[in-house]
Amino acid sequence: VQLQAFGGGLVQAGGSLRLSCAASGRTFRSWRMGWFRQAPEKEREFVAAISWLDGRTYYADSVKGRFTVSRDNAKNTVYLQMNSLKPEDTAVYYCAADPSTPLTLWPRMVRIDYWGQGTQVTVSS
Repeated sequence: VQLQAFGGGLVQAGGSLRLSCAASGRTFRSWRMGWFRQAPEKEREFVAAISWLDGRTYYADSVKGRFTVSRDNAKNTVYLQMNSLKPEDTAVYYCAADPSTPLTLWPRMVRIDYWGQGTQVTVSS
């Protein structure tokens, strides 16, 4: 399984960015995919995840109402639309995938088997 994330960049506070994560290497029909982030000198934290099969989503409280995770089954791609960005959203964002971990366990990063490379998001104040 390969995960290729892209779409990061520099944006002013209040702005928007959309991250993409292209997945390849197998079919993902029953998998979950999502996003984590890691700011400098902080631990990696959960952002959002989505069920590939039925589109159910799960978000960290810090991004609810501002970020939206979605997927395009035909393109094997997961997106993270980030609106109303804040300086504290600055981090390296990683996409991840797992065939079985329930969405509610993603914040614990339990059994997340596959990780993509990170993409830097910088929000200036």
